[in-house]
Amino acid sequence: MKVVIFSRVSTQIQDYTRQTDELLEYASKMGYTVQRIFEEKISGAKKNEERKELMAMMEYIENNKIEKVLTWELSRIGRDAISVLQVIELLNEAKVSLFIKNYNLETLNPDGTINVLSQFMAQVLNSVYMMERSAIVQRLRSGYSAARGRGIKVGRKTGVQVKSDEQFLKENKDVAKLLKQGYAVRKIMKLENKSSGTVQKVKKMINV
Repeated sequence: MKVVIFSRVSTQIQDYTRQTDELLEYASKMGYTVQRIFEEKISGAKKNEERKELMAMMEYIENNKIEKVLTWELSRIGRDAISVLQVIELLNEAKVSLFIKNYNLETLNPDGTINVLSQFMAQVLNSVYMMERSAIVQRLRSGYSAARGRGIKVGRKTGVQVKSDEQFLKENKDVAKLLKQGYAVRKIMKLENKSSGTVQKVKKMINV
């Protein structure tokens, strides 16, 4: 079985040697062939497209018929719930299983179907994400309400124009970058958590 290893630490002073060594030991024990090792020192809170090693791994998987990704724990894929879910979903679509060593858990069954337990884990992550977003919205609404109560005007100022095409492209520069690199619209939607309309609009504006 052809596999890759993915290890990550958050700071330059940390070392991912232990993660990689234990995953290599596991691969040897299982009789897997490790095709590549991807290691990065970067905050897991970074956007997926800002993580060069993660993006390189996803591209390598597509071009080399990899069957499994080995990682030490789920947080190595990313600390942001939506980013982790995006990666898992992309791997599922490619029929590539993610092995999470500290849980001894596979995201796919041997026949390529989704592992029910891993699906439940993904749903929990998604629920956490939605709760986080809901909490942020509630805090914003509470802040607006308190501001209005103090006579402070909130919302768009009179005379403020709708954002220009230049502003729109600037806010979606990561989408434009991925489009120029040849990524499909659907994949960009998942990586960037953007709507189809947004990605299609950027695509049209940059004539890709």
